[in-house]
Amino acid sequence: MSRPRAFDETAALDAATDHFWRHGYTATSVRDLGQAMGLGPASLYNAFGDKHALFTQCLDRYLDGSMRERIRRLEAGLPPRAAIEAFLEEIVARSLADPRGCMLVNSAVEVAPHDPGVGAVVAGRLRELEGFFARCAAAGQAAGTISRAHPAEDLGRLFLTTVMGLRVLSRARPEAALLQGAARQALALLDTPEREH
Repeated sequence: MSRPRAFDETAALDAATDHFWRHGYTATSVRDLGQAMGLGPASLYNAFGDKHALFTQCLDRYLDGSMRERIRRLEAGLPPRAAIEAFLEEIVARSLADPRGCMLVNSAVEVAPHDPGVGAVVAGRLRELEGFFARCAAAGQAAGTISRAHPAEDLGRLFLTTVMGLRVLSRARPEAALLQGAARQALALLDTPEREH
């Protein structure tokens, strides 16, 4: 029978997530993680696996409290077009408020091009976001609140790209007018002829 763990696993994961988020994947060593989590190397490996496995757990933990929570809340609580609008509004607000940026976007820029394993994890998580936008676009088109001028799948890709761009841009130019203006232009593609005139 295994002994119960003598540390708070949730607190350790939170500490690792914060370290990855602040310093990035490449610059974070297993030793750094152990210090942040208050664990020795053997305890860290036994509880969470190697650095890649721990990063995957941390990224999912981050997304559960951010992107996935936002998707669930908006998709369940708002009409499709309003859900897309609210998602972008929240992204702009969060981008202006938190200088760490988005852990998912940071990882896509920093790690994905150089680490196929992490890149595959990041790509899968980005597909979740693309799927949300595509579902909302299709539902809004069916309801007549979103223009049918562009396929729902293309709108999903566009809004994924918009979110990525807003998050990257905010790291260098965290300006409300800039980010809000870019979001407005993307949202204008949803307008039906009735809304335009």
